[in-house]
Amino acid sequence: MKKHILIICQYFYPEQFRINDMAFEWVKRGYKVTVVTGIPNYPEGKFYPGYGWFKNTKETINGVEVHRIPLIARGKGKFGLVMNYFSFPFFGFWWSLFTKIKADEVFMFETSPMNQCKVGVRYARMHHIPCYLYVQDLWPDNVEMITGIHSPFVLKPIERMVRKIYKGCTHIWGTSPSFVTEIRKLVDEDEQDKVSFWPQYAEEFYQPQPKKEHKGFNVIFTGNIGQAQGLEILPFAAKKIRDEGIRNIRFTIVGDGRARKSFEHSITQHGVWDMFEFAGRVKPEEVPALLATGDAAFISFADDELFAKTIPAKLQSYMACAMPIIASARGETARIINEADCGMCSDIGDAEELAVSIIAMSKLSPERLAQLGENSRNYNKAHFDKKTLMDEMDAFVG
Repeated sequence: MKKHILIICQYFYPEQFRINDMAFEWVKRGYKVTVVTGIPNYPEGKFYPGYGWFKNTKETINGVEVHRIPLIARGKGKFGLVMNYFSFPFFGFWWSLFTKIKADEVFMFETSPMNQCKVGVRYARMHHIPCYLYVQDLWPDNVEMITGIHSPFVLKPIERMVRKIYKGCTHIWGTSPSFVTEIRKLVDEDEQDKVSFWPQYAEEFYQPQPKKEHKGFNVIFTGNIGQAQGLEILPFAAKKIRDEGIRNIRFTIVGDGRARKSFEHSITQHGVWDMFEFAGRVKPEEVPALLATGDAAFISFADDELFAKTIPAKLQSYMACAMPIIASARGETARIINEADCGMCSDIGDAEELAVSIIAMSKLSPERLAQLGENSRNYNKAHFDKKTLMDEMDAFVG
């Protein structure tokens, strides 16, 4: 038996994050894997059926032993989100004092909130074992973007917390080269080498599917509908496309999230409901078949410099499925799309430029669209191959 990996992450299956696949893969590779997580409630903000403070608190999923500690569901408002963010580390503190779990190393998969990582750092320090951190969201940058708070009286204490978490880690990975640069700014000068780039990968079920016949040109988005995704740009672009007299372009939205109502309101305001179709939230395994109904896949961000540093997980999923990509993005995402020659990019927040890109791609020949899709898949194989990346990770955790 290889080492015992203790994963600390506020989110785990049936919530859909890449840490699920990493945990299952480690089991296949012979590791013992235990996950300490919260009660599933993302992204809807309420506990999933069958789960609660005293329901399904321990279970085994694909060989992974899962322990769920109490937390407060996210809800739909900011107060609920704040309580959610503070509840996991609060209950995690008490868990760390009394748990009988004995692991060889800690692996923390960090998506907001960063303070969840205090649980893993504390456990590793108490048991004198290595502590690894994989950063998905930069803090305090993410807090500043989501809340609009710029006061140093709020951001400086958060920065001190992040520095302390980084100090307690044996090694830290960022999901993009820009993330590595930002993380190193909060790491001691003599520890810069403990930060490195490790991109996300797409699970094996993300494979190209035979294209399904459909009318017109269909642009498809999959994933969370949140503030960070900046999807409100699409109704603006759709209105501009309609004003050009173009009637064959449609948008399919697969997913759900906290910003769905405001997104739908924007569609109503622009009078373009007939151009949109919502497929709702689906299992990740169903996404490739849905992508096969589209001619291009869409990525967008809110207008904040933070997202110029981000490589979103859906990019690898789209590329693995050989999708041409239309993006409202800059920085890392734009770089990859341009390097791969797999689509068209407009700047974040520029609805007119986005409309031009969508119209231009809708006029490409089937052969050119197929080539863009093949370029996507080839780039994904060369840079985001799961086996290669997990082998690299084994050099640390093995």
